Parts: sequence; C-alpha cells; structure tokens
Amino acid sequence: MSIAWTLFVPACFALNLAPGPNNLLSLNNAARHGFAIATLAGGGRLLAFVGMLALAASGLALVLHTSAWSFLAIKLLGAGYLLWLALQLWRADAPSLLTDPRPSRPSLWRLSRQEFLVAAGNPKAILIFTAFLPQFVEPGQPLAAQFAQLGAAFLLLEWLAIALYSYAGLRLGRLLAGQRARRLFNRGCAALLGSAGLGLLLSRRPA
Repeated sequence: MSIAWTLFVPACFALNLAPGPNNLLSLNNAARHGFAIATLAGGGRLLAFVGMLALAASGLALVLHTSAWSFLAIKLLGAGYLLWLALQLWRADAPSLLTDPRPSRPSLWRLSRQEFLVAAGNPKAILIFTAFLPQFVEPGQPLAAQFAQLGAAFLLLEWLAIALYSYAGLRLGRLLAGQRARRLFNRGCAALLGSAGLGLLLSRRPA
C-alpha cells in the first residue's frame, strides 16, 4: 500500500484541515477555554467518526446513499443544531457575564458533546468514509485490515488538525483580552457557524 499511502496522507490531511464547523468549534473553544480543554473536547468528534467508520466498514452507510429521507433527516437535525449553536455563541459573553469576577469553569463533557453532535449531524462526514477512503483500498488485499489502517490514519490526522486549530485559537485568545474584541470574535464565529448550518440545510444528497 506504499503508493496508496503516498496519495492518501496529503489528501486526507487536506480534508482534516478544511475549515468546517468542528474545526471552528476547536478554534473558538481554545480561544475561550485554553488549548488543553479544546484538544480534549475534540475527542467527542473523534468518537463520532469512529462510529461512522464502523458503519461504513459494515456497509450500513449505503442507507445514507440510497435513502433520501435518511439524508434529509440527518441534514435537518445537523443544520438545526449548528444554527442553535450559532445563536448561543452570538449571545455568549454578554456584558453582565464579562464583568463577573468568578467565571464558571468550562464543562469538558458539554464541549465534547457539542463536538460529537456537530460531527454526527453532518451527513457529508459519513460520505467521506464511503466515497473517499475506499479509493485507497487495494483489491485482492484483506479489505478489513486496509480499512482499519486507513481509518486509524484518518483519526490520527484529524486529532492533529484539532491540535493545530486549538493552538491557533489559543494564540487568538491572547489577542482577545478586551470585552469588545472577544464579543466580536464570538459573533464572527457565530456567523460562520450559522453560514455552515444554512449551507448544510441547502445541500443536496449526492447522486
């Protein structure tokens, strides 16, 4: 699989680094709560991807390809959750909260759950595992072992992307010490998340 890996790694990492909703969450979480919290919270995303990999490996993901209703249901849930997150982020850090001298500690469980739900609510994510990964599987070789190796590599590269976005968010957080700057940053992230939700809402099932 040497040739396949040479092509797979850069193509996969490009997908991992794409500025999607989950990477935006890592960026914002790091700016608000720090590098460690954002990186650990990204484990929720990885857990969702493990489930998608299992579905793709077992062939159950074909339902998503063939069923317009399944795609529509997941799309509506995912888009609705993204829009709800955008609203919460837009309203976050109101002046009354910013002046609170005892800010509450972030809930790692809550942030991990957000990462999980955003990843699980995006039907295009599972299509990556059913349309992208199989291109690098060599016929005639053990399929399960190859898929497991490719899936593990995808998760490792995804974790690296989480760390990179979290580091970028940490650096941004140091520049956002002022109340106005942090409010603008949160609202900018909210606008991007809302745009992602609308984009998901308007997306169509691949033919």
